[in-house]
Order: sequence, then C-alpha cells, then structure tokens
Amino acid sequence: MKFEMAKNSLFAILLRSPWWVSLLVAAGMFLAVRLVLPEIYAFFVPLPFMVIAAYAGWQQLRAPSAARIAATLDAIRAMSWNDFSGAVEQALRREGYAVGRFGGPEADFELTRSGRTALLTCKRWRVARTGIEPLRDLHTAMRARDAHECIYVAAGEFSDNAQVFAQQMNIRLLHGTELVKLLPLAAG
Repeated sequence: MKFEMAKNSLFAILLRSPWWVSLLVAAGMFLAVRLVLPEIYAFFVPLPFMVIAAYAGWQQLRAPSAARIAATLDAIRAMSWNDFSGAVEQALRREGYAVGRFGGPEADFELTRSGRTALLTCKRWRVARTGIEPLRDLHTAMRARDAHECIYVAAGEFSDNAQVFAQQMNIRLLHGTELVKLLPLAAG
C-alpha cells in the first residue's frame, strides 16, 4: 500500500514551497520552544522541518531549469504523433504501467498498474490552450470504462475552467515540468 499525503497538510505545503521556507519554520519553532525547554531538547522539535527543508532542497536542485523546460516543450511540440505517442508509451512502461491502446476518440491509452486502471489522452498535446470539452470527454470515458483515474497530457496550458473542472473531477493534468520529467530526452 502506497502512503499518500493529504494535499493541503502542512508537510505537503512545505514540500511544494521553496526549501528555505521549511528552514525558517524550523528556526522559528526552535526559538519559540527554546523559551520553554533547554536548548538540547528544543533542537528535536523542529527536526522534522529541517528534514523537509533538506528533502525539498534536494528535489528543487534536481528539478529541470526553466530554459530546459521550455526547450523540451518546444521539442515535444515539434514531434510527430507517432514519435510523441511512442515516447509517452515508453516512459509510462518505465514507470511500471502496462500500456495498451484505447479504442475510442476520448482516450489514447489504457494504463494498468497494481490492479488500478487509468485512461490517458495526449492526442491534443500541441494545442496552446486546452479547454474543458476534451476533459469532459475523458472523464465520461473513465466512468464508462470503470477506470480509477484519468490523465490528460498537453505541452500547452489549460484554461481556468479546465483547471477547475480537472480538480473537481480528479483528472490529473500532465504538462509543464511534469511532462518534461516524464519525457526528459525529448529535447536531446
């Protein structure tokens, strides 16, 4: 069973924040607790926040730069459908998914891992701005197929309405940095 942290928990928010925010929280906690406890004991209270700062710093150090993200997204947009779909399929297999082609226009791939099924669509990866309609179609296909989740891949942006709909319907939007992490060699 995979542990999943609540998206709005303090630790999850700190993991998404710059590393130094966690370090500031740790320092503040140390100073506050130091007023009540001896220094040796006060050190242990902010320890989880120092660990989060180190982990967040490591993740941020390994994250692709803005220039690399832009170059990779340009390379992805320049790919043909066969090249792009093949690269996505290979990347998903590397992540442990069993990948099969989906038979309808609403999705491109059916993914299976650990007994869970997901539908993924990426045919409109070149569109500069994705609206809500393709997400509705994907969500309808997910319900019809009794899949557990759906993923929409795009090299462009999403409209505000599309982002709200995706969040409400629990549709994973794979774009920007996440897409570059999935297909890191597209620019190379």
